Amino acid sequence: MTQRSAIVAGLGSGAALAMVLLIAFAAFVPGPDAVAVSGTPDQSAEASSLPSDGPAGSPSIVVTPRASLIVAGFHIGEPAPALKIPQLGGGEIDLTNLQGQPLWINFMATYCPPCRDEFRLMNGFAARYADTGLIVIAVDVREDETTMAGFALETNPIFPIGLDLDGAAQEAWDAPVLPVHFWIDRDGIIRAGALGGIGPDIMASHLQAILPGIEVTP
Repeated sequence: MTQRSAIVAGLGSGAALAMVLLIAFAAFVPGPDAVAVSGTPDQSAEASSLPSDGPAGSPSIVVTPRASLIVAGFHIGEPAPALKIPQLGGGEIDLTNLQGQPLWINFMATYCPPCRDEFRLMNGFAARYADTGLIVIAVDVREDETTMAGFALETNPIFPIGLDLDGAAQEAWDAPVLPVHFWIDRDGIIRAGALGGIGPDIMASHLQAILPGIEVTP
């Protein structure tokens, strides 16, 4: 082989190797998609790798590529952690006072674009399913009350907003990236979770998991 041929062959091999590495990197780097999981603890373990419709009668599992990174943090099938924080406008939010009611808890912050976008959708669901006993709660993480009050004036939410001023609630709930959603049934068990900016379809499917017998539509 001539020196020129050897150089060309070497360049070709290097380019092929680079392409393989690029494909492998793309396969494992988290994408911008939201992650949503619901079901039993066994189902959530499966959800980290492949989508599944789950056993008959169970909530469906919706999985996107980032699921393997955060699915364990939703604690599907486990009792919801305690939550006792100041409420925007006065008073406090304490989940022990809300036992027996289906809950939708959203950890968020005003600087987070998906968090802002989701408020309108959450408002709509809160209004449409209020007669089921559903309680939607937004938890603003590590922001002062003035900042959150300004955001509330813009968005006019009909649901209560809690203030996690020091991030302690965020840590207790394993919600490291905002926004994070949890859907909790009347028995206080987490039945579904979602990370990232989600749309009405995922919201409706996970609400269905905590509102059995009620048709929930996007």
